Amino acid sequence: MMDWLTGNKIPVGDAAAAVFLWLQINGAWFFDNLEAFMRTLVDAILWLLEQPHPLVIVAVFVALTWVLQRSWKTALLILLGFAFILNQGYWEETIESVTLVMSACLVCMGVGVPIGIAAAHRPRLYAAIRPVLDLMQTLPPFVYLIPAIVFFGIGMVPGLIATVIFVVPAPIRLTHLGISSTPTPLLEAARAFGATRRQTLWKVELPFALPQIMAGLNQTIMLALSMVVIAALVGASGLGVPVVRALNTVNTALGFESGFIIVVVAIMLDRMLRVEKR
Repeated sequence: MMDWLTGNKIPVGDAAAAVFLWLQINGAWFFDNLEAFMRTLVDAILWLLEQPHPLVIVAVFVALTWVLQRSWKTALLILLGFAFILNQGYWEETIESVTLVMSACLVCMGVGVPIGIAAAHRPRLYAAIRPVLDLMQTLPPFVYLIPAIVFFGIGMVPGLIATVIFVVPAPIRLTHLGISSTPTPLLEAARAFGATRRQTLWKVELPFALPQIMAGLNQTIMLALSMVVIAALVGASGLGVPVVRALNTVNTALGFESGFIIVVVAIMLDRMLRVEKR
C-alpha cells in the first residue's frame, strides 16, 4: 500500500512549473508592463525621499505624526527614532526600506480596499476568494520569491511583488469586516431617506468602516516591513541587505545593529498610523 502511494506521486510541483512556464511565454507583455509600472512607482517614491535633506524628511514625518495623532509625545518619539537612525548611519537603507513599504501600501490598499468592499456586498464572492486569501497568507513568503524571480528578475520589483502577494489579504479581510459590520439600522435609515447605493457606501459604510480600514493599513505596513529581509534575498535594497550580509558572515554586531533599526522603523510607523478609540 505504501509503495503504491509513494510511487504514484501527484505532480503538484511539475504542474506549477508548467503553469509558470506558460505564463512566462504567453504573458510576457503583461509582466513587462507590470514591471515598468512598479519600477516607476518605486523610483518616484525613492526620488521624493532622497532628494530633500534628511532633516527636511524628518520634519515632514514629525509634522505628519502631529497632524494624525495630535500628541507631542508621539511626535517626539518619531523625532528620536529618526535621530537614532541618523546616528547609526542607516539613513539611506531606511529610506529604501520605507520606499518598499510605501509602494507596497499603495498597491495593496488600492487593490485590497475595492476587493474588500465588493466582497462585503457579495457574500458568494467572499466565499470564493477566502481559500485564495488563506493560501496567500499560509504559504511561506520565501515561496513567492521563486515566481517573482522568474517573471521579474532580480531587484526591487520582485521584492515588491512578493511583498504585495503576501500582504494584500490583510486589507481585503479588514475592509470586508468593516463594511459588513455596518449596523443594519444605519443602512435602513440611509435607504429610508432616499440614499443611493453609492451614497450609502460613501456616507455610511466607509465612515463606519474607517477604523477597520486604517487597521488594515497598519497591518499592511507591518507585514510589508517584515518582508524587508526576505526581499533582500532577491536583490531589493534597504535594511534587509545588512541583515543578510551579517547572516552570511556571522557578524553579530552588524546583525543586531541593522535588526534593531528595523524594529525602530516598525515602532515609528505603528505609532504614526495607530487608530485608537477615543
